[in-house]
Amino acid sequence: MSPQSKGYSKTLTLSAMFLAIGLVLPFFTGQLHAVGNMLLPMHLPVLLCGLICGWQYGGLVGFILPLLRFSLFGRPQMPLAIPMAFELAAYGLIVGFLYGRSKWKCVLALYRSLLIAMVGGRIVWAVGRVILAGVSNIPFGWQVFLTAGFVEALPGILLQLTLIPIIMVALDRTGMVPFGKRDAEAEQV
Repeated sequence: MSPQSKGYSKTLTLSAMFLAIGLVLPFFTGQLHAVGNMLLPMHLPVLLCGLICGWQYGGLVGFILPLLRFSLFGRPQMPLAIPMAFELAAYGLIVGFLYGRSKWKCVLALYRSLLIAMVGGRIVWAVGRVILAGVSNIPFGWQVFLTAGFVEALPGILLQLTLIPIIMVALDRTGMVPFGKRDAEAEQV
């Protein structure tokens, strides 16, 4: 097996693992809508997938995850799973793209990528919800955007900003994810 095939197989396997984690993690919140909105359990594996596997895989896993989870378990409910699919895709795309293009793979670059991805994903979610409000009877406005997107989600946002750097530093110590230098793929760009 060539080194390039091994890298592709590893990335594909990791992406599948993040998808599986995203399917299972919401069970720890008891599938309760309010707790899920507060802790954002599907966001963690998507953000990690974008960081570790790259923006293409992060975006794809993010888009598939809520739709597959709805198909298997009925949550998140339709039609709300649709804007969530675009939101999670944006998280994976943005965080993977920004972090992959960072000159230095460090905690500062990680936080910058995470924060921009979180804001970008929320904007994509809001646009999706506005479109959904136009074609359905599910109301959406500034108050809902601020409350659901930021106030209720604050514990999950803080959890992401705490756990993801810890996980990435731990992976750096194992040699899986390098910090402090550019990786070979980023240097070719």
